[in-house]
Amino acid sequence: MVRARMLALVLAAAGSNPAAAQESARAIIERAVQVAGGDAWLSPSTLILEGSADFYSPAQPGPVRHVDDYRMWRAMDANRSIAHAADGKVRISAKVNGATLFEVGHDGTTSWNDKGIIPKAEADRYWAENFGFGIIRQALKGGFTLQRAPDRDIGGHALHMVRVIDPGGSATLFGIDAASHFIRYMGFSTPRGWHERIYDDFVMGQNPKWLQAREVTLFFDGVRQNTVHWRRFTVGSPIPDAVFAPPANLPQRKETTP
Repeated sequence: MVRARMLALVLAAAGSNPAAAQESARAIIERAVQVAGGDAWLSPSTLILEGSADFYSPAQPGPVRHVDDYRMWRAMDANRSIAHAADGKVRISAKVNGATLFEVGHDGTTSWNDKGIIPKAEADRYWAENFGFGIIRQALKGGFTLQRAPDRDIGGHALHMVRVIDPGGSATLFGIDAASHFIRYMGFSTPRGWHERIYDDFVMGQNPKWLQAREVTLFFDGVRQNTVHWRRFTVGSPIPDAVFAPPANLPQRKETTP
């Protein structure tokens, strides 16, 4: 009986002023944006990242593959409204000792990898498992809902947890460092399971001001998939469309059953 009354009081308090809770989530994201670089960070035209990566197997304790040349090119969509789908243009390249391990890209219309043009349904599943961080740049715009979530401690950092819900109802959980206001965590539901990313080793670039996490670790259902170490980043430089276009003569792949 006592526990029921206490639970009722907690729920009543949480629901008595939803506007205040939303303002609190908004204030947390506003501080994170300012620390990350303000307007320049909110609306980059392009981003190029270069570094290395270590990949893991679910049945092994340590990395099973080191990629010495790992790169990503991004051309952003300033009007993005869907959290977990391909937006703008992207290309990711992984090479080991100069030989391509894998490549995947999206030119704004067509998705492809080193094996061929990816059928749309398969591409949609793939991007739904991999796209998500950039939606925080849109979170302060109309049509988005912001909610507080229970706070956490990750890697010794106290995090304020905020849920960003896009206009279509898709939710992404972000963890903002309570002290530095760095964005240290992201999590969302995917066709493959619960996907998490933990960001660390931050550095501030200039011209434009840009906060970059140089270490990003990805998990699915709590199992580590890979860690990326970014060594260089370039913001706002023109990227030719040819970078994102599928290579000539790629075959059209058939749809596969998930």
